[in-house]
Amino acid sequence: MAELNLAIRIDSLGLPLKRALDVAAQMGIRSVELNARREIHPESLTDTGLRHLKKLLDERNLSVASLRFQTRRGYDNPQDLQRRIEATKAAMKLAYKLGSAAVINSIGFVPDEENDPRYEALEAVLSDLGRYGAKVGAFLAAETGAEAGESLARLLDKDEDGFVAVAFNPGRLIVNRHSVTEAVKALKDRIHVVCATDGVLDLAAGRGLHVPIGEGTADFPQIFATLEDVGFRGPCIVGREDSSLAELQQGVQYLGNLGM
Repeated sequence: MAELNLAIRIDSLGLPLKRALDVAAQMGIRSVELNARREIHPESLTDTGLRHLKKLLDERNLSVASLRFQTRRGYDNPQDLQRRIEATKAAMKLAYKLGSAAVINSIGFVPDEENDPRYEALEAVLSDLGRYGAKVGAFLAAETGAEAGESLARLLDKDEDGFVAVAFNPGRLIVNRHSVTEAVKALKDRIHVVCATDGVLDLAAGRGLHVPIGEGTADFPQIFATLEDVGFRGPCIVGREDSSLAELQQGVQYLGNLGM
């Protein structure tokens, strides 16, 4: 297996940006995921602010693997939809300026029936964002988990002109009782980012639980073996929003050992 391009979610650390970048560098990490709704704000970041951010990264020999832009509502929700679309485009444009090709977001509820008006509306939004991504050089990456991988693949394959990538999150799939194996098979050609999280089903409680990487049911060696077959060389982002520093370090070590 080829060496993985490991990165960490900076917002997992719960620290001011400069201090969080210091911690990432001290861990030996060379790439980070920035939160474009917390640490930086695409629509208000000035040219001076962008130069300062690049300087902070360069001084620590860090690159930006991806931007996380988690909107409050999905693209299926008509409330304030146009504003949400424009904000996403601003994040995509910023990602390109920072040298990243991916903006991660959950796209919203995918209806079961393709003739559902909500399905058609979601398809139209993703087509628009897909074409914009091709124009600016940074793509929206739909994070897996809310629906089965096969359902997401069927939706994304509707548009032949625009391209929406996938941020593959096995932990979210497990917690929501979807098959990781079937999802990676269905989506493998579109997966540009792996959000490395793990999970288990708590049968007694009747729900899924997030757990540290390597302690759940996600078969990471098999996931990366499948992705290697399609030439995946994208970033592998370690961490959830609520990960501890110890958990991040454990995840980096576990995944680093896979690529040795």
